[in-house]
Amino acid sequence: MTDVLVIPPARAPVRQNRALRSFLRNPAGSISLVFLLVVTALAVAAPYLYPEDPLSMVARPFLWPGQNPAYPLGTDSLGRDVAAGVVWGTRVSLLVGFAAMLLGITIGLIVGALAGYFGGRTDDLLVKFIEIFQTPPNFVLLVVLVAIAQPALSTVIVAIALVTWPTAARLVRAEFRALREKDFVRAARALGYGHARIILREILPNALPPLIVTASVLVATAILMESALSFLGLSDPNVVSWGSMIGQGRELLRTAWYLSAVPGVAIVLTVLALNFLGDALNDALNPRVAAER
Repeated sequence: MTDVLVIPPARAPVRQNRALRSFLRNPAGSISLVFLLVVTALAVAAPYLYPEDPLSMVARPFLWPGQNPAYPLGTDSLGRDVAAGVVWGTRVSLLVGFAAMLLGITIGLIVGALAGYFGGRTDDLLVKFIEIFQTPPNFVLLVVLVAIAQPALSTVIVAIALVTWPTAARLVRAEFRALREKDFVRAARALGYGHARIILREILPNALPPLIVTASVLVATAILMESALSFLGLSDPNVVSWGSMIGQGRELLRTAWYLSAVPGVAIVLTVLALNFLGDALNDALNPRVAAER
């Protein structure tokens, strides 16, 4: 009688469905996701909602919000539409946030994976390389990098990525160190799989959940950093961002506080939504939290 090898069904879809249900049961995470989708839709639709240059003067200065239906959020000291600036600022902030996050995650993933997987001298060398970027204060290093290069969006994105990638690198390194001695990795080595296949197909998928959570935090961090640079006048002067709007309105806080308050509220709500989304993803993807529930 021939023995029949029974292969158990894959549990990945089950875990994915459980994580999705856990995420949807979190009201803060669901509301945050909807809010971020609306913000993203505004950013995409900015050229259609406000086809004119947001830096152009369209009305008389200092129209307060609600004073003129054509300009629901009012105008600034030069007669520029505040609503147009907020919508176009959404586009800039999200572009910088997600682009810097992707670049930072990519650098951190490569460095952290190599350090955590190979260990030994490779780990020691790469950890010292990470510490070089973590020694100076993040924002001071960011200002120095932007001041050296030309103030453009691409410069800001690269500078923010260079400041934030060590966070992702340390997380990935810790995950790879914990996973490299697991039974499924040893089995892959026994089957003769190469290092690249083990890293990319065996360890990396299991290390992704905490990295996904960190990605949402890095987007929020990048938006705050870009806003701070724009506030100081160190970002691209040819584009409108939330930080530049706050910076231009800071001298008019006593007479026209809405010029700083409106983009400030946009930053607060977006960053809060990203943080709540990260917490919800952590609750859904973290097996320990799921087990406690």
